[in-house]
Amino acid sequence: MKTTDIIRATTILSVRKDKRAVIAGDGQVSLGETIMKHKAVKVRFMYKRKILAGFAGAVADAFNLFERLEAKLEGFNGNLPRAAVDLAKDWRTDKILRRLEALLLAMDEEHTLIISGTGDVIEPDESVAAIGSGGPYALAAARALTAHSDLDAPTIAREALKITASICLYTNDQIVVHELGESENK
Repeated sequence: MKTTDIIRATTILSVRKDKRAVIAGDGQVSLGETIMKHKAVKVRFMYKRKILAGFAGAVADAFNLFERLEAKLEGFNGNLPRAAVDLAKDWRTDKILRRLEALLLAMDEEHTLIISGTGDVIEPDESVAAIGSGGPYALAAARALTAHSDLDAPTIAREALKITASICLYTNDQIVVHELGESENK
């Protein structure tokens, strides 16, 4: 695989506003300069629908990490910070996990965490967080919309990703938004 054949997948954005919490993700998966998929789903509910998580990076690696995070959440009765720290510790010290190339963005009612393979678990100070190739664009747009509009959290997430899709080559407008507390039948 040439360096131009890097799989670039995504923009994931979390927004908290007025006691509502959402994670949104676009659907594009690119291989080098070719769009391979338009409607990938990169955001999911975890642990009895009390946690939302999204990934950026290599898809197979991300699914591996989703499974491991789910197991950690089960082991820690849904305590996201403890599960994230334990996952990051394993990720950093395990020879196989260390080679995984992905980032996770996870949230529960109280916490928003970015989990990296370098052993970092970061809880951003702001009410928005983003990862992925379009992360900086989505973060900037969401911060502006949060501070200077009356839009709700789901609308901010969707609009910020639309803005990102108009700027970032590796982000599209096939947006999925999930909200903590939303029903299974939505």
